[in-house]
Amino acid sequence: KRRRTSRRWTTMDAEKKKQALQMASQEMEYRVDLFNRMVVTCFDKCADRKFKEGDLSVGENSCVDRCTAKYWQVTSIVGQMLGGAGQGQ
Repeated sequence: KRRRTSRRWTTMDAEKKKQALQMASQEMEYRVDLFNRMVVTCFDKCADRKFKEGDLSVGENSCVDRCTAKYWQVTSIVGQMLGGAGQGQ
């Protein structure tokens, strides 16, 4: 037997796909913005402004590692808190 797909279901599927694409696009924009803010924050905090060498020093590398780890950790905690707050409503 062949199933007939009604136009209504096809339209709904298209709308769901459009919504999913919009949500994915917003999520990507959020992630890029988050990454860019992290780069600026950690660079300002860790990089020496004298630019004596082309590479980061050991101290600067260590600072960047700690800064980025803390940034992602805090972002994760805030996301969990906001997710929990949204579920409680």
